[in-house]
Order: sequence, then structure tokens, then C-alpha cells
Amino acid sequence: MSILNDISENLQRGKAKIVKELVQQAIDEGIPAQEILEQGLLAGMDVVGEKFKKNEVFVPEVLVAARAMNMGSGLLKPLLAEGGVEAIGKVCIGTVKGDLHDIGKNLVKMMMEGKGLEVVDLGTDVDPETYVKTAIDQNCQIICCSALLTTTMPVMEAVVKEAEKAGIRDKVKIMIGGAPVTEAFCRQIGADKYTPDAASAADTAVAFCRATA
Repeated sequence: MSILNDISENLQRGKAKIVKELVQQAIDEGIPAQEILEQGLLAGMDVVGEKFKKNEVFVPEVLVAARAMNMGSGLLKPLLAEGGVEAIGKVCIGTVKGDLHDIGKNLVKMMMEGKGLEVVDLGTDVDPETYVKTAIDQNCQIICCSALLTTTMPVMEAVVKEAEKAGIRDKVKIMIGGAPVTEAFCRQIGADKYTPDAASAADTAVAFCRATA
């Protein structure tokens, strides 16, 4: 359906105003909200995510595409809720205690939302108890921790320990990322997954949620 392709293509170019108009037009034409979301908005974000992985587009392009995505999905949210469409899964994300960097975290959040996940954003400077309490209270399948400073990386281990202490370690996956973070560090602290970029993080989170569904 060409209007859905138009939505996808304009989203990839970051044309938020056009995306919003096209989504409204598609709604008016009676195209189901789920279809507009999946074949228009999510299809477009998928392309952006793949290009981002291959370094064909960069952070600014992803941000404008995500803004277009948000404007389009804003129109669909009430319709999806009426139709009882469930998110694929629920994730809480934040930058760890002592770290105020949020560009990476925000990118991951956008990519995850672009894959149809519900994301609870805890912001920056988040302590281990807050991650775990949020995961329990909001019924999240995944906790995502971001750090840009090597000095704040140990907080990620504290999050893993806090989840063990709360008895949710077998139910909630813990994903970590950020410039200084490595696969070896992930194994060392007992987290479930390290991903090197936002697009991979979103793919991994979807796979985790589908596996527990």
C-alpha cells in the first residue's frame, strides 16, 4: 500500500510534519492502526536502525527519524489502545548512578520504541534499587543500564546483585551498554547481554521479550 511506503520513506528522512499528515490520512482512509504502525512507522525505523548499525546514518539522522516516529505514533496510540494492541514487551532504562550522560540511553530508548517495545525511562543518575523496584512495580521483562564513565560501571554489577537480592534475577534480563562497557565486563558481572549500539540493543530486547512471552 503506497501510503504506508510514503510514511516509511518520509520517516527515514525525518520529515515529522509530513509523517504526521500521512498517518492521519491513512487513519481517515480506514487503514487499521496496527498496519500503519507496523508497515509504515516501524518499517521506516527498521531501515534507519539497520543503516545506523552499518554507519550509513549517524546520531542526528536517528534523532530526527525518531521524532517523526513519535509524532506519527502519537496519533495511533489511542487507536491501538482501543484495539487492545499490546506492546511486544516492557523495558526500564536509565543511566547508572553517578553518570549524567543520556544521549546513548535516549538513542536506545528510541530504537526500542521503534521496535514496538514499551519503555520506562528512569533518566540519569539511577541507583540500583530504583531499577529493580521499577522492574517489579511496572512488570518489566528487561532492565537496561547505560554508562559512559568507567568510574560508574561498577554500579551495573550492583544492579545485578540487587536483582538477585529481590528474587527477580531469573525473570528479568539485564542488558548493559555504553562506550567503556565490554562483552568481558558483561560476563564478569553476570549481566545477560552487552550490545555495542542502539540498534542491536533494540533487536536483543525484542528477542528477549518474545522468548518470555
